[in-house]
Amino acid sequence: MKTKLIVIIVVIGLYLMTGCSKKEEKVMIAEQYGLAYAPIEIAKSLGFFEEFLPEQVVVEYVKLANTAAIREAMLAGHLDIGFMGIPPFLIGSDKGMDWKIIMGISKSPLGLVVEDENIKTLDDLIGKGKIALPQPGSIQHILLAMRASELYGKADMFDAQLISMKHPDGYQALLNDPNVVGHFTSPPYLFQELDEIDTHLLLDGDEAMGGPFTFIVGVCRKDFSQDKIKYEGIENGLLKAIIYINEYPEETIKILAKAYNLEEIVVKDYIYNRGMIYNSSVIGVQKFINFMYEEEYLENRMKAEELEW
Repeated sequence: MKTKLIVIIVVIGLYLMTGCSKKEEKVMIAEQYGLAYAPIEIAKSLGFFEEFLPEQVVVEYVKLANTAAIREAMLAGHLDIGFMGIPPFLIGSDKGMDWKIIMGISKSPLGLVVEDENIKTLDDLIGKGKIALPQPGSIQHILLAMRASELYGKADMFDAQLISMKHPDGYQALLNDPNVVGHFTSPPYLFQELDEIDTHLLLDGDEAMGGPFTFIVGVCRKDFSQDKIKYEGIENGLLKAIIYINEYPEETIKILAKAYNLEEIVVKDYIYNRGMIYNSSVIGVQKFINFMYEEEYLENRMKAEELEW
């Protein structure tokens, strides 16, 4: 009887030791606000990251207001993957962040929306009130600076009018705060502001850039890129999500309608009829670098090809 009891105890002990050896690991992912992050929502809903990661790896998500918060979280070791516009990524690289681009996930319409019918051009906007956008150095800020440089020879023409707000707050401020006269934003807020309230588009993102550009890229630090199993798992999950959006529109619409709390007919219009493009290419990095270096938003003139893993 004693022998059997000892055997049972040994077996249980070995089982517990085996279970403990499969220690849970986490991959922390940060996104921001808007339809440009749709591939992440698809991957999250359908478990695409988990499909390509080891069983013990748990993926967790956090939504942050801007790239500054993402950068701080990544520096503190609380974050593995972040998604952001190219200019704030470049500013982080310029300041010594050891992060690089994994891939692009979306191209998106961006625009500066105003409600005041008397503001018909950027000339009319000078000194007239606050312009809401995510943060100084955001892609919206740099696009506005590009256009200001072209028109006035002064990239910082509107800098004194900027106010940092996450997109949902900027939408509400444009509606309710008389001090906020413009909102430089992205979908769905861009489409909602143009469709649902009496506003007009003052500046288009592609117009400011002088051509197309990737809006959102995924980035990670060197240590995560060197963990090939996790890195490739995230990469493959993102690619599968992008393919899914393009090949399965009906299923995509249902998932995103729930994720963004929008009606399915609205999501269909926004995602498939209004210029949203989901692919992994990265376009426009060198043009952003050249402008930002010349206007002293960057201290170093970097090379685009050196900024991707």
